[in-house]
Amino acid sequence: MDIGNQARIKELAGKFGKDELMVVIGGAEAEASGLAVETVANGDPAFAGPLAGVQLGLRAYHVMEPEIKNEVDPAVYDQQVGMMEMVLDVEAIIAECRSIRQQFLGDA
Repeated sequence: MDIGNQARIKELAGKFGKDELMVVIGGAEAEASGLAVETVANGDPAFAGPLAGVQLGLRAYHVMEPEIKNEVDPAVYDQQVGMMEMVLDVEAIIAECRSIRQQFLGDA
C-alpha cells in the first residue's frame, strides 16, 4: 500500500473511527493483498509509511471476497472484476486476507 493511500486511510480513520470504516482492496497477489490488510489493521509492516507503528484496527476485504462480492450489483461486478477472477488465484488471495484478519483482529 503506497504512502499516499496510507495517509488518506489514516486521516479517514481519525475522522470517522474504525467502526465506521472498512477498506476494500484489489491486489493481484495473495501476499500483496495480505500486506495491505495487515497495514490497515496493525500498521505498516515495512515501517515506511504514515501507518508505521499505527494500529488502526480496520477491517479490510479483497473485492473478490464473498463479503464484498455479494454486496455489488452482479452486472457491475462482472464488468469491473469478472475477468480478473479467471486469471488470479482467488482462493489464495481470500485465504491470505482472512488469515491476516484472524491474526490481527481475531476474526476471519
